[in-house]
Amino acid sequence: MSCIFPLIIFTSLFLTDQLKAYIAIPRYDMLLLICVTTQILMLVTRFESIDELKVICVFHLIGILLELFKVNMGSWSYPEEAYSKLYGVPLYSGFMYASVASYLCQAWRRLDVEIKEWPNSIMTIVLGAAIYLNFFTHHYTVDIRWWLIALLFILFFRTRVLFRVRGHLYQMPITLAYFLIGFFVWVAENIATFFKAWHYPYQQEAWLIVDLGKLSSWFLLVIVSFLIVAQLKMLKQEKG
Repeated sequence: MSCIFPLIIFTSLFLTDQLKAYIAIPRYDMLLLICVTTQILMLVTRFESIDELKVICVFHLIGILLELFKVNMGSWSYPEEAYSKLYGVPLYSGFMYASVASYLCQAWRRLDVEIKEWPNSIMTIVLGAAIYLNFFTHHYTVDIRWWLIALLFILFFRTRVLFRVRGHLYQMPITLAYFLIGFFVWVAENIATFFKAWHYPYQQEAWLIVDLGKLSSWFLLVIVSFLIVAQLKMLKQEKG
């Protein structure tokens, strides 16, 4: 249930790839319409709350900014034409980032997530900002992702995430949770590139498995996502 938005997106990637000859508008435009419709329906049916939608919109903006930069740096590309492309980036791409935020919000509520030994908020915000900025700056300066990962393990050494499944309480180190989410996002990325949602330069001639090095990128991006959700949740608890 927490993965419903990502599931709809990847089902749509498959169906629009297989049926694009029968679709009256460009495939990427159809995907945008499906994503917008899905988001509206999730809100109208109260599958997601207004507060969760606000978080998702933040991720949509973060994702689009990253996409605009990376696509124009040649990191990856969207090969198909569309009316809803902005500087080579189809607007539906922001929903793929938003779907990760949707999962985190849904899972937080459905699994009754609690965080123990959360580090200083200022330090987590600075770390999250540094991770996000490194996605841009490493094109011009030194890539410090491994230093950031080392700092992450130090900062979150004692932090545990607690969650409930069918009444049973479980826990794990939060860094393991980051890695597991990042791994499954990497698996999803392989599915998306297979269905030509976008492709990397080495996938232009034929589909190849996404470079394992992308695991570190997704690991870090999931951390940024989790930090934003966690900080907003804690801020709401303090106010409420």
